This record gives sequence, C-alpha cells and structure tokens, in this order.
Amino acid sequence: MLSKDKIARINELARKAKGEGLSLKESKEQKDLRQEYLKSVRSSFKNQLHSVKVVDEKGNDVTPDKLKESKQKNNSSLH
Repeated sequence: MLSKDKIARINELARKAKGEGLSLKESKEQKDLRQEYLKSVRSSFKNQLHSVKVVDEKGNDVTPDKLKESKQKNNSSLH
C-alpha cells in the first residue's frame, strides 16, 4: 500500500497540473508516483482475487481455470 504522504503528493500534483501546470521535474515525479500507485493497486487486487472461490448453486467449484493456475503459481512462488 502506498503511504498517505505519497497519495497526498499525487493529489497535490494533480491539483497543480489543473491550475498552473507542472514543471518537467514535477511531471516526472507525478508519472513515477502514479506508476507506483498503479503497481500497488494491481498487487492488492491480485491478492484479493487469489482469495476468491467461485461456487455454483449446487456447491460445485466453478472457479475459472486461469484463476486456479494463477493461485497455484502464486503459492509455489511463495514457498
């Protein structure tokens, strides 16, 4: 998860970009912070998705094979 300070900085740069504009250094900083934020969001989402199990009304596991494979790959890389 991204720190509150970094999220605050992302928001500050976004407000400044809409208002007066950003310098080249600030634009690069904004781009880097956004990439770090997206990486964090994607990682969190992937972890959340790995905890999902899809079950039909009869109680059968119908989790998509692609998700099962991803879970197995993730579990094997942790050990």
